[in-house]
Amino acid sequence: MIIDAHGHLITPASVFGIRTVLQASNGQHSKQWYINRYVDDDELTACAAKGVKLMDQVGTDVQLISPRPFVLMHSHPVAEDVALWIGLQNDLIHRAVSQHPTRLRGVAGLPQVSGEPIEIVFDELERAVGELGFVGVLLNPDPDEGGGRSPRLSDPYWYPLWDKLVELKVPAHIHSAGCRGRETYDEHFSSEESLAVTSLVHSEVFDRFPDLKVMVSHGGGAIPYQIGRWRAHWWLDLATKKKHIKEYFVELEKAGTAGLPLPDAPADLTSFDDALRQLYFDTDVHAAESLELLFKTVGTDRTLFGTERPGSGGAIDPRTGRSFEDFKYTIDRIDFLTDKDREHIYETNALEVFPRLKEALGDA
Repeated sequence: MIIDAHGHLITPASVFGIRTVLQASNGQHSKQWYINRYVDDDELTACAAKGVKLMDQVGTDVQLISPRPFVLMHSHPVAEDVALWIGLQNDLIHRAVSQHPTRLRGVAGLPQVSGEPIEIVFDELERAVGELGFVGVLLNPDPDEGGGRSPRLSDPYWYPLWDKLVELKVPAHIHSAGCRGRETYDEHFSSEESLAVTSLVHSEVFDRFPDLKVMVSHGGGAIPYQIGRWRAHWWLDLATKKKHIKEYFVELEKAGTAGLPLPDAPADLTSFDDALRQLYFDTDVHAAESLELLFKTVGTDRTLFGTERPGSGGAIDPRTGRSFEDFKYTIDRIDFLTDKDREHIYETNALEVFPRLKEALGDA
């Protein structure tokens, strides 16, 4: 089975008109009023069918779909507006899934609001999982959307959410959203997802919440490419904190300089790579060279097939004549991958990270 763990709702164009009225109406209308007035059932059905057709073109069996991240309004100052907008997005996803129950599954948007406590998302989270049958949540690591006020994912601000996700047995799919300032939103994605990785692996989050599952979008941002820098920082940090590790590195340097056998590492020595394997990553990086580096860096057992298709516009690669988003075509042609590696990437890891997915597919 080919499971695409990173997809988004193909949103009817008319739905985006809701945002304008929502922001101008100051709470005048209900979610159902917007749905009745703006959501065209035939258009929603056509959008869902288009998504399944795209899946068929590249051999995807199941796709997990979430709201379009860059339009989630998390920096909008009125929490009630954000809750209505996110709830509406989740309802549309639920309707698309209901039309294609063997092909689509929902990953919920959360009504995060910059400056508000994270507990503000709990009602919608529990509704999406408990009532709508969603299998994961989309988490924006920067709800301030480029304003500079969002706490790092290592901050205790997020602890109640981590606890709730473990309780509900759903993972967090880390995916940045809109932004302001110097970056475009797609540049912001890479910056925030890199920061998400380093924030989490240098923290106590997985010590406190060992059953927490986290998947980071877009191959972890810059982390695989910059891993040498983070390895060096990790070792230096350990050497400054623990005397016996500092002594080990002194002996290690002497041996390395002299060309002598290297000393045995202390039993409690951990690496940045070890910490990195507390996370999972998707394959949405668009280049064979990048995919190869990702698999070699984090392992095929920590990588989930994810395309975001349609996400980047479906540009055609002039070297292959196929869409840049046809990642299966690329992965199938990476010669060092074994059949077991591809099984992990395409199916096994998704069922591990999204335990409710296996139950949902059994019910479909």
